[in-house]
Amino acid sequence: MDWIQRMNSAISYIEDNLTNDIDYDTAAKIACCSVYHFQRMFSFILDIPLSEYIRHRRLTLAALEIQNSDIKVIDLALKYGYDSPDSFTRAFHNLHGVTPTVARDMGAQLKAYPRISFHISIKGDVEMNYRFVEKEAYTVFGKSITIGLNENPYEVVPKFWVDFQQDGTYQRICETAGFEPYSGKLLNAAVYDFINDGSYRNKYIIYTLLPHGAEIPKDFDILAIPASRWVVFSEKLHSVEESGNVVQSLWKRIFSEWFPASEYEAAEGPQLEVYPEDTKSVEIWVPVVKTVK
Repeated sequence: MDWIQRMNSAISYIEDNLTNDIDYDTAAKIACCSVYHFQRMFSFILDIPLSEYIRHRRLTLAALEIQNSDIKVIDLALKYGYDSPDSFTRAFHNLHGVTPTVARDMGAQLKAYPRISFHISIKGDVEMNYRFVEKEAYTVFGKSITIGLNENPYEVVPKFWVDFQQDGTYQRICETAGFEPYSGKLLNAAVYDFINDGSYRNKYIIYTLLPHGAEIPKDFDILAIPASRWVVFSEKLHSVEESGNVVQSLWKRIFSEWFPASEYEAAEGPQLEVYPEDTKSVEIWVPVVKTVK
């Protein structure tokens, strides 16, 4: 219940400041977790980034206001955080399908995104397999992309895997690591480098272990994974083709079911998708710390 109350209090802060600057750090403190954990949990539970939710709510309120007052478009733009009437008009049109001027007309069809609230949902129909692991630091290398908070990782990541296979990157990584492509040794992936500079980006890398003394091509990325306490979730795979859906579903369950019921939050650091050799399974490794109450 405490988790529900904290998350709803964070939403109240956001809703109370839709016409002001919203500080993600403040929202996360209200929820008693890090910004990293708050925005990750929010996007996994609701299927949209926090910034997109805020944008939808601001444009919903702007639409109601323009239909029920004589406020000028330029004043409405400034009120809801846009630098110019043009940028506001573009965003308004992208969401509602009409310009603010047209929205004043009676009968204009607009979209409304209601305020969210968190409630307890007791399921218990599908078990989650997890264990805690202490592991020393190690280093990996591979190819990464940057994912903005406004981008949908469920679209960006699968495309990255397809491109990775088709453009020869997979074969080059295998050769650099010293094993044959498609030899049964699988590559892993990680989400890392959460960037809290107002744009809230992170990176996603497909990787393998860094061989001792190997010369790594300059267009590859090297990632140091620190010593951590990890919670490791595992799920069986019946085929390689289904792995994407299984991984995405497991990520969502971790953040929407396991973390809210646990005494832990995700620590800032790489979060891993691991495919153990010779086992038809996937593991998700998340570094954790005790929740500060």
